[in-house]
Amino acid sequence: MGGGATGVELAAELTHVANLLRQYGMPEMSASRLQVDLLEAGPSILPALPARISQAARRELQRLGVVVRENTRVTRADEQGYVDQNGDLIAADLMVWAAGVKAPDFIRDLNYFELGRGGQIVVKPGLQSSVDDSIWVLGDCAACQQPDGSWVPPRAQSAHQMASHIASSIRRQMKGKPVKPYLYKDHGSLVNLSRYSTVGSLMGNLSGGTMFVEGKIARLMYMSLYRMHQLSIHGWLKGACLILAQKVGHMVQPKIKLH
Repeated sequence: MGGGATGVELAAELTHVANLLRQYGMPEMSASRLQVDLLEAGPSILPALPARISQAARRELQRLGVVVRENTRVTRADEQGYVDQNGDLIAADLMVWAAGVKAPDFIRDLNYFELGRGGQIVVKPGLQSSVDDSIWVLGDCAACQQPDGSWVPPRAQSAHQMASHIASSIRRQMKGKPVKPYLYKDHGSLVNLSRYSTVGSLMGNLSGGTMFVEGKIARLMYMSLYRMHQLSIHGWLKGACLILAQKVGHMVQPKIKLH
C-alpha cells in the first residue's frame, strides 16, 4: 500500500479491526498476530503534508506495531507479496494498493492535452488547459504549478478551491474581465488513525505558520469537520437527522461489518 493519507489511515484501521475480532468469535485474534507493512516509495509517509504531521503519524503507527517502510518502491507484486527496487521480497498474505493519484486513462487516449505526471492535464495559472483556453481543469485531473515551483497537491480542499476559482473566472470572462491566476491555500490537514489518535495542522493560512494538534483535540476537530461536511451537503434539517440516526445506529450495530 502507499504512504499517503489513505494508506496511513487504513493501516491504523486494520490494527483496530484485528483487536475487535476477539468480540466476534475469534478469541485468539488480536493486533499482535497481525503485521501491517506500510510501503512508501518516497523518503517520508504523508508527503503532501507538513513534516511534523508525517513524523507524528509515523511514531503513532510504529507504536501500534505497523512496520513503516519508507524509500521502498514496489517494482512488482505476485502471489508471495511485493518485490522492491532492490529485488527483496516483502511477503504478504493480503496486499492492498492505495498508492498514487492518476487521471482517468481516457484523458491520455484523447491524445489532445499536454499531460504531466500521472496523466494529469497541464494547466495555465488560471486553471485553463495549456492547449485550449475554453477547457477548464480541476481536482485530481489538474497538474497546476504554483509560482514557487510547487505543484498543487491532489486533495479535497484543492478541488474545492479550484471549483470556486473556475466559477468566479467564468463569471469574469462573461463580463469581459481577465482570468486571475489560481493560488492554492492550505487550510490545514488532519489524519485520523482509527480510534487511537488523530494528528494534523490547522490555520496555516491565518497565523503565518502552522498550529500542530494531536490526540483528543485533533480527534474532536476531525469529527467536527466531518459533521460540517454532512450539514453542508444535506442541509441543516436532513443533516441533523442523519447525524442523529448515525448516533443511534452506532449504539446497536456491530463495530465491524460481519458479512
